[in-house]
Amino acid sequence: MEMTALRKARAATTACFALNGFVMGMWIVHIPPVEQRTGVGHALLGWLLLLLGAGAFAGMRIAGPLTDRFGARLVVPAGAALCSAAVLPPALAADAPSLGGALLLLGFGNGCLDVAMNTHAVQVERGYGRPVMSAFHAVFSIGGVLAALAGALALGSGRSPAVTLGATALGGVLLALLLAPALLPKEPAAAITRPATSRIRRRTPPRIRMLAVLAFLLMLCEGVANDWSVLHLRDSFGAAPATAALAYGAFATAMTAGRLLADRVTARTGPVAVLRYGAALAGAGLALAVAAPAAPVALAGWTLFGAGLSGCVPQLFSAAGHADPDAAGANVSRVAGLGYLGMLAGPAVIGPLTRLVPLGQALLLPVACCAFAALAAPALRPRPDGTPGVAPAAAAPGSHGGPIVEL
Repeated sequence: MEMTALRKARAATTACFALNGFVMGMWIVHIPPVEQRTGVGHALLGWLLLLLGAGAFAGMRIAGPLTDRFGARLVVPAGAALCSAAVLPPALAADAPSLGGALLLLGFGNGCLDVAMNTHAVQVERGYGRPVMSAFHAVFSIGGVLAALAGALALGSGRSPAVTLGATALGGVLLALLLAPALLPKEPAAAITRPATSRIRRRTPPRIRMLAVLAFLLMLCEGVANDWSVLHLRDSFGAAPATAALAYGAFATAMTAGRLLADRVTARTGPVAVLRYGAALAGAGLALAVAAPAAPVALAGWTLFGAGLSGCVPQLFSAAGHADPDAAGANVSRVAGLGYLGMLAGPAVIGPLTRLVPLGQALLLPVACCAFAALAAPALRPRPDGTPGVAPAAAAPGSHGGPIVEL
């Protein structure tokens, strides 16, 4: 593979992740005016947002096999265009039913793009022969930050959501079309070194199931931080709103910075170590936040929580994609799909628990999830039994001739 083409493909993949983060961030920023326009209350909006999750899950399950069959060069631009265009209908919704349909479509487009671009990221990573997945996920977060700034400026200037989200949709569709030629073509099965006796399994391999379970647990932790970190500082320490908001800010900043660094750490230590010690650090950080005697210590705990989690989920996506190149899309969709359910389940689980125990004690659930992930980290290690995609034992340290290899 020519390095020039590979670099172009990496740049295009980076742009896709940034676009996805920006589009979804623009939707999040405009939730309040959309809620007001449609006349739905907080409770009904919460139920309608489940349609966003349902659409994303469906899109992930469909996009995976399509990517394996037709290649990311076709599915990624289609998913990016659909996700971008679908951000406009929520702004045009006039009532709850139309908003529900719009959110279902937006979720579907987001799910398609999520799986397709992560599958292409695995292909790019295979070409580079070293970890690059975490940086893509960091760019997704940066896209969300840019959306928050752009959305705030648009709302502050009095522009209607339809105008702003319409411009976002148009720009996203055009970018998707421009990026398509730079994406890598589908890898021919014959071009991938595979054991002669190997064959694609129709059933989900046990290792992929474990990776999906780990994705569920770790993305559940991310969901908890997104929805409960600010409330933790407010309820446990009586922090002012501005101070309490720093909890999520510290978590998100540490998460983004950690993902920018995680690829180099993975190249040196291996993905198993990144997951093991990252999950352990995250669990220790959240435990510190729970046991903190004062708000500044709790902020430090939330920071460690974000830093620890930052490199974990990208390792799971990468390992799923490398496990079997011919079924990379399907495997990524399985891991990402269950992980996305975990992201939705986290906030929902903590709420009912707070009726039984204080919020601080309820947050021990994600601590336990991190502990389990740390213990189960060896699931990232490829099986040396000739299963598809496993690199030979003599592979050089840090190489990706097959899947990721623990150093």
